[in-house]
Amino acid sequence: MLQLARRMSRAKPSAIMMVAEKAKRLKAEGRDIISFSIGVPNFLPGDHVYAAARDALAKDSGQYGSNRGSDALLDAFLKHIEQVGLTGYTKANCATGIGAKHVIYNICEALLDEGDTITFPTPYWTSYVDIAEILDAKIDLLPCPAGQDYKLTPAQLDVALAKKPRVFLFNNPSNPTGMVYTKAEIDALADVVAKYPDTWVITDDIYNRMVFDGVGYHNFVNARPELRDRVIFIDSLSKTYGMPGWRVGFMAGPEVVAKAVVTMNSNHITNLPEVTTAAAIAALSGPQDVSTAKCAEFQAKRDQVMAVMDSIGLVCPKPQGAFYVFPDISSAFGKTHGPTGLAIGNDVDFCNALLEAKGVACVPGSAFGEPRALRISYTCPTPQLAPGLQRFAEFFAELR
Repeated sequence: MLQLARRMSRAKPSAIMMVAEKAKRLKAEGRDIISFSIGVPNFLPGDHVYAAARDALAKDSGQYGSNRGSDALLDAFLKHIEQVGLTGYTKANCATGIGAKHVIYNICEALLDEGDTITFPTPYWTSYVDIAEILDAKIDLLPCPAGQDYKLTPAQLDVALAKKPRVFLFNNPSNPTGMVYTKAEIDALADVVAKYPDTWVITDDIYNRMVFDGVGYHNFVNARPELRDRVIFIDSLSKTYGMPGWRVGFMAGPEVVAKAVVTMNSNHITNLPEVTTAAAIAALSGPQDVSTAKCAEFQAKRDQVMAVMDSIGLVCPKPQGAFYVFPDISSAFGKTHGPTGLAIGNDVDFCNALLEAKGVACVPGSAFGEPRALRISYTCPTPQLAPGLQRFAEFFAELR
């Protein structure tokens, strides 16, 4: 019997999508389901984005585009990142892809040979492990529990980089925790990175415009400009502009890395579609009022979720970005949900019982490398948030 390539034994479906699909199936069966599972921003971009897309359709050339991304799109992206202090880049430093995940995959494929080490903090976005395993890279996880606010310390990073990993992958603001590193924290980590010139650094910072409480977004290159030669910044339209389905991701970094991504694109996707490109340019260059308003709305929702976590008494570091809350629910382990008799042995049991008993879908923390927690994505329609949180609190109250 013919066999698939060995790498397919290492490839796994998205744990997040598995939860989302189960919730969708129960809803189709008539269950009243509130989903806190998938990280979709649940808002649409401004009218100017759709107008640009329609205009591009009317003027469609039907031709291939650039493997790197159109000049107009790259110019718009460069102006966009200047607003967060990433200046001095040119189009030669940039490349695009079919979403940030595609860009990260291409970069990892370009930088990592089989057996090379990639290191990143835990909790992590699920695809980091999946991509590394497909590429047969070694993974060095850096545990950052709730007790240290889910944040990497300079001491941890120093130990990790002393091992000379090929790639250090960093996520700020964080999915799944929503935590944001302060300027002082980024400065301290950047000082450590500067000591170890043999490691590439990927900063997956697609939530950089979704930061609360005035803490601001900060990057290693802001802190130590000499790191520009090996730091690769990742951005996306998905979260900031409510455009996850449009699939537009970006990178800015050393020319050699950008060129490698362009080469990969030439073999993978050829180019972004013309209509998508026009919409992306409009999103980056046009009015930002929708994104600004949504950031304020998400901050208010964060406060609403945190009030419930506090009322339950859960350990839950306060997130200051993205749209996730990541409470430690290990206090429920070893208990039983009274009305249903469902036993809670771990985070997966908890999420399954919560979905069965209360119709609330969350993602187990083990999907992100932290089995004592779960992820709440609070991007659901506003009228669903309070009832979903009430059900969550009721579930805890019913544990015995």
